[in-house]
Amino acid sequence: MMLAPLCAAALLASAMPAVGAVAGAQGQPTDSLSSVARAELAQKFQRQLMRIASEVDGVLTLTVMDLTNGERFRVNDTVPMPQGSAIKIPILIELFRQAEAGTVSLDTRVALTAADQVGGTGVAQYFSAGQSQLSLRDLATLMIVLSDNTATNVLIGRLGMEQVTATMRRMGLPGIRLQRLMIRPNASAAGRENIATAAQAASLMQQLHRCTLPVSAASCAEIRRILEIPKDGEFPSSVPSSVRVAWKPGTVDGVATSWGLFALAGRPYVVTAMVSYSTEAQASKALRDVADAAYAYFFRLARASAYGVRVPAAFADSLRVPASMASPATPSVTPPATPSAVPPRRPPSL
Repeated sequence: MMLAPLCAAALLASAMPAVGAVAGAQGQPTDSLSSVARAELAQKFQRQLMRIASEVDGVLTLTVMDLTNGERFRVNDTVPMPQGSAIKIPILIELFRQAEAGTVSLDTRVALTAADQVGGTGVAQYFSAGQSQLSLRDLATLMIVLSDNTATNVLIGRLGMEQVTATMRRMGLPGIRLQRLMIRPNASAAGRENIATAAQAASLMQQLHRCTLPVSAASCAEIRRILEIPKDGEFPSSVPSSVRVAWKPGTVDGVATSWGLFALAGRPYVVTAMVSYSTEAQASKALRDVADAAYAYFFRLARASAYGVRVPAAFADSLRVPASMASPATPSVTPPATPSAVPPRRPPSL
């Protein structure tokens, strides 16, 4: 069955709240006037995301979340999508949960066997079988930073596939499901795919930001630290190097995904984006376009007054945002061209 992104007009109507007339607002309170400007900016951003979705050669689903007020921008974000290696974030959370419960120890060393070693990304597949030992903590680092599939499968074997999915359910995220090991084309062909929705992936990253994961604050901080270890890709390339990004990308043939938490000063945000039925080049471009658009939008909001004036960082704590802007309506306007006055981003990987 064809998905809703193929009908841009219907999507646009469902994604954007209804807006009443805004003309002739001279008699309105100041807060209403300033909220109209903020709402117009949000509308432009939503339309920009819709345009990106309409131009990709496959299907794009996404959620962008403003962590300051909880506002979400969505494109088909309840559609289940294959995740590739992005599903390794739930595995990382489950590892720390079980470590705190005493089921496993992060310091337990595991000897890799030839049966453990699989292809795809990572370096553990090249280690000496039967002679190399790594702690569960080190395997987790390999899983996230190098997207090591061998390390991932060893961790799944220790933690239990069902336990990862069960923890997601307890977190209120039943749409995030681990259903197969890495590099299992037969399982993929049979429909046993690791899946998530953009909406629930974004909620998971929000819980990471709030440190409301089912682990201690110390473990939450360690999970975030591992996810923030630098790695190249579309999401970190969209922001200046000073912005910490906790993220994990994933790819399988025809699919590209990314879950990211951006620690932009004054306006942290989450982006989860997933592309299927696509080519590698087109999917990568779509993810980068979404990340670029999100940074441009939140950069405008960071340290901005209710009227859009950027104030010095020293005065940022004094900013007053009217209550009427907490969840702004978004009048229909044409999306802007490439944003201006945005600081330089990280150089692309070569």
